[in-house]
Amino acid sequence: MAFAITQTCCADATCVSVCPVNCIHPTPDEPDFGRTDMLYIDPATCIDCGACADACPVDAIFPAGDLTGPLRVYEELNAEYYAGRDVLAEVSAAPNFHRWAPPAFERVLPSDFAPPDVAVVGTGPAGMYAVEDLLLHTNARVTLVDRLPVAGGLIRYGVAPDHPSTKKIGETFARFHDHPRLRLRLGVPAGAELADRHDAVIFAVGATEARALGVPGEDLPGSLPAATVVGWYNGHPDVEPDAVDLSAERVVVVGTGNVALDIARILTADPAELTATSIAPEALARLRSAKVREVVVLARRGPETAAYTRPELLALAARGTLVVDTHDSRIAAAIDGAEGKAAWLRGVRRERVDWSVPPPEGRRVVLRFHSAPVAFRGDTEVRAVLTSGEVEIPAGRVIRAAGFRGAPVPGLPFDDESGTVPNSAGRVEGRPGVYVAGWIKRGPSGGIGANKACARETVGALLEDAVAGRLPVRRRGVAARLRGRA
Repeated sequence: MAFAITQTCCADATCVSVCPVNCIHPTPDEPDFGRTDMLYIDPATCIDCGACADACPVDAIFPAGDLTGPLRVYEELNAEYYAGRDVLAEVSAAPNFHRWAPPAFERVLPSDFAPPDVAVVGTGPAGMYAVEDLLLHTNARVTLVDRLPVAGGLIRYGVAPDHPSTKKIGETFARFHDHPRLRLRLGVPAGAELADRHDAVIFAVGATEARALGVPGEDLPGSLPAATVVGWYNGHPDVEPDAVDLSAERVVVVGTGNVALDIARILTADPAELTATSIAPEALARLRSAKVREVVVLARRGPETAAYTRPELLALAARGTLVVDTHDSRIAAAIDGAEGKAAWLRGVRRERVDWSVPPPEGRRVVLRFHSAPVAFRGDTEVRAVLTSGEVEIPAGRVIRAAGFRGAPVPGLPFDDESGTVPNSAGRVEGRPGVYVAGWIKRGPSGGIGANKACARETVGALLEDAVAGRLPVRRRGVAARLRGRA
């Protein structure tokens, strides 16, 4: 019986490195890596050893025959990735082919180097992958800093509470908090001044600001950025327990990424099903008395370009309350006549939604494609969303989930257009000894696992600079001390 990878795959490739028969793809050196929704096990090659399941940090891998309910479809999805293709032949035919294995041990500092003092700012995935690399592969002393009073970053405050398996990777990261060469400092705002007290600093502070839509009325009361809603149901200390008003029957979510679907799923969930999750108690209490019956997910373009991943769509569709609004003939044509993302919706109920009437009884999520928001309307607060084609959708709340962007880090250069700190392989431009990793480095793209390779590149640049003597001389003379001569 083959194993299968399921919804909560984090794609950090830990499973790939332990597979004895190379049956998990794409691997980190294949072109598809980071572009697929998840990793896949080839059922024809898998020998049922279970090594991948033991190694998976998010409990996403199971024997295919044991999958039940909504997870049953993942046996087919794993096999589908390999249908009609010989992945091993494709990879072996590529230039510089080699059977993928974990990167060679490259973190060796010269024997006369004293342990460098490195500060890492941010306890989310990017920061923790950098910490893991430094502690396991070097003799560095690490100071881990976070402005929040509780560690976890995106894992704690960004992952939906009904995805407990995804949150489990936080336990993997937390084991480093007690490492003898790590000092954990929480509730401490940090900027470039850390560089004066450490040999090097890695900023892994994420991207927490909402991208502006640039439409009239988007700042009206009742219009909220997705980060506020996600922080609210996850108990983020920066978000007040009453930050999200659920007194409206219809809520519009602008955007089709995974965050948009997470929000739609939580707002229409049966509160009883959330009781055993990590949802904030105050949020759960409000959901119990919420009047929300319908969440409308607005997409600028068609279903073939939706930003959500297939696992997220399947999690929402499995509840049987998902509807596709067929207001535009292009929608049905795309779903019925194409492969790819549009085809994912073939089993979803379709109907032409009449926005002049209140939402029906019960709870549902409506996907409305080809409907770019052009204005939010209301006198003292949002009352409706005007979309392209002059269609007005009455809604008492609007949630803007059109993407995130980084915020400036005090003392560091900042590219306002991309929302990132200008860098080369993690090296901050014009600031020797200062580095970035994660979304503040590359922009808000890629899931949890994408941060592993990103952090590895940054740590590699840092150590290369240390060996080459490019770290600035601070305090007692860092360059000399690292060489053991101070």
